[in-house]
Amino acid sequence: MSAPIGGQAVLEGVMMRGPSVWSVAVRKPDGEIADVNREVTSALARHRWMRLPVIRGVVALGEALAIGFRALSISANYAAQEDSDEGGEPSQEISRGQMFFAFAIAIGFVLVLFKVGPALITDRLPVGDGAWFVVVEGVIRVAIFVAYLALISLLPDLRRVFQYHAAEHKAINAYEAGERLEPSIVQRFSLIHVRCGTAFLLYVMVVAIFVFAFFGRPAWYWLIVTRILLLPLIAGIAYEIIRFAGKYPQNPVLRATLFPGLVLQRLTTREPSLDQVEVSIHALKEVLRIEGRDLPGAGSTPGVDDEREQVEIMA
Repeated sequence: MSAPIGGQAVLEGVMMRGPSVWSVAVRKPDGEIADVNREVTSALARHRWMRLPVIRGVVALGEALAIGFRALSISANYAAQEDSDEGGEPSQEISRGQMFFAFAIAIGFVLVLFKVGPALITDRLPVGDGAWFVVVEGVIRVAIFVAYLALISLLPDLRRVFQYHAAEHKAINAYEAGERLEPSIVQRFSLIHVRCGTAFLLYVMVVAIFVFAFFGRPAWYWLIVTRILLLPLIAGIAYEIIRFAGKYPQNPVLRATLFPGLVLQRLTTREPSLDQVEVSIHALKEVLRIEGRDLPGAGSTPGVDDEREQVEIMA
């Protein structure tokens, strides 16, 4: 089975991840590309029960968040060198305490804005009980999410991050197509990817409608409790959907079903420059080099054969 590659945009760079290693490449203020590589120590490889459907999604997402925060920390340290005379390796990565604090802030923000908030808003509306209440809540939640993405997409400072997001997608699309990883070639590929985290969040909100339908319209305090405690289950189910989509990205029926999530990516991607694509390719090549994979166009099929159960990595 071909092992997937996923990634994430960071400050002036891209993080790419394979099953056993992740690499972050950053364009330094002096124009050079710096890279930092780290091993992946996944609990999924050590505990078979964690590889069960839905459970594996919760574990994988937690690990993805942890790696993402570390990659952002590294890129921020390189970006900080612009105002200093420091060179070489970045300063110390984010500590466990800092990571826990960042986790708490991020998760708290998501819960209040996209989970608890829409539920309490709907509870104040003259909406009946049962399925109709859950549907209205879901519509409000999706509307808030889309409005939030549209708003932040207007921020000038985020434009370059969105360009690196697209560069990451282009590099992965080119790799999965077996094309040579050269900026001029990779640039021709789509800035949309079926495993994108933006689309995943939309799937989470759609899945939530079906899960919450079993609980109807409880009292306001149970409303808050269910929206928080059921989030791991909902995320695990949505993960299975995006994992399945990643296996059959060209299936026309599946693509039609996932079409809204693909369109939504237009809010979080912008056409990158060749310099930004070069950074994305650099990170991807580092992962391929360390994991011992051949580059596309070198007479081999992208990916590696691995007897372990592969977990789909979001792009």
